[in-house]
Amino acid sequence: MITVRAVGDLVLERDDASSLLAPARDLLRESDLLIGHLEIPHLDSEIDEGVVQTTDVPALPGPPSALDALADSRFGILTLAGNHVYDFGPDGIRSTVRHCTERGLRTTGVGENLDEAFAPAITDVDGTRVAVLSVNCVGPRETWATSLKPGAAYVEVITHYEVRGANPGGPPRVRTYAEPTSLGRLREAVEVAAAHADIVVVALHKGLVHVPVEIADYEIEVSHAVVDAGAHAVIGHHAHIAKGVEIYRGRAIFHGLGNFATVTRALAVSSDGSPERLAWARQRRRLFGFEPDAAMPDYPFHPESRHTAIAELIIGDGAVQAALLPCWIDDDARPVPVGRSERGERVAEYFRTITAEAGLSTELVWDDERLVVRAGESRP
Repeated sequence: MITVRAVGDLVLERDDASSLLAPARDLLRESDLLIGHLEIPHLDSEIDEGVVQTTDVPALPGPPSALDALADSRFGILTLAGNHVYDFGPDGIRSTVRHCTERGLRTTGVGENLDEAFAPAITDVDGTRVAVLSVNCVGPRETWATSLKPGAAYVEVITHYEVRGANPGGPPRVRTYAEPTSLGRLREAVEVAAAHADIVVVALHKGLVHVPVEIADYEIEVSHAVVDAGAHAVIGHHAHIAKGVEIYRGRAIFHGLGNFATVTRALAVSSDGSPERLAWARQRRRLFGFEPDAAMPDYPFHPESRHTAIAELIIGDGAVQAALLPCWIDDDARPVPVGRSERGERVAEYFRTITAEAGLSTELVWDDERLVVRAGESRP
């Protein structure tokens, strides 16, 4: 019997991130394998090269010393395929991988070409071979690896807008779907991983940012496709807010684990900010309808995003049991495990509510301090 745990986005813009992880450290260290998504490049400003390579709002690079806290919490694999991984170009990717490797942190999801980016990290955990793949589903295009270019493994998602009623220019109906060739490339990568490992976990950088509940069409399509190809679990991140949990063909899909340890000044509004950052801050208010908590300047996210969890997979006897370990982002932006406390009950109810409102029939049932994920009755 082995325990694999996973967390959502890690944004560590601090020289020392140990205080951020301190409340969860013991729980994290209990894992036989711990997986997290490293959202931003980590560069040493004195020795690392890296020039901004994105037309989007770039991340602020994290200091390599912040990674020490991840090593101390015994993270085993960090997934890197995401929308910020190429913000500082190929040199930024190489430096990030190097700084992780120096601390014993394995990475997956990026490479010098597309084949390398799709290569899983495979590790032996007490005789069970676990493969982890990392794939970016949200762009931008410059993050994508090709046969000639470094970058991230990816699935291209196509967005289609339909006019609603007699209202040209009004809010449209939005449809999304995976471009077939890139989805086929992902299926193939999962099939190859399944042929070389006992357990396959696929981490998908996906989801509608800062939007509660809603799960886009492509998220269901891509998640189901990787399970059909042999994945035993799917872990979602990127939206910076938790999303519901699905059981498909008996396997757990965590559509969004939300934030875990995420502190950033990249989205702060200040008079000396870049025009791009200031424009994004204004647009964020209009698009998502919330103001970050002024008392938490390093946590500029939706208030509901403070409900979060650690995903857990208990693997043994050919079976995989999935669960959530509820956490709460406290006033210092620290993820704090809350178990079956009063706060834990509120986090549990939040996950049940967003799962049901997304049209998923999954049941989340307490078993000691964890919420066991079970298939519920199908809805008509």
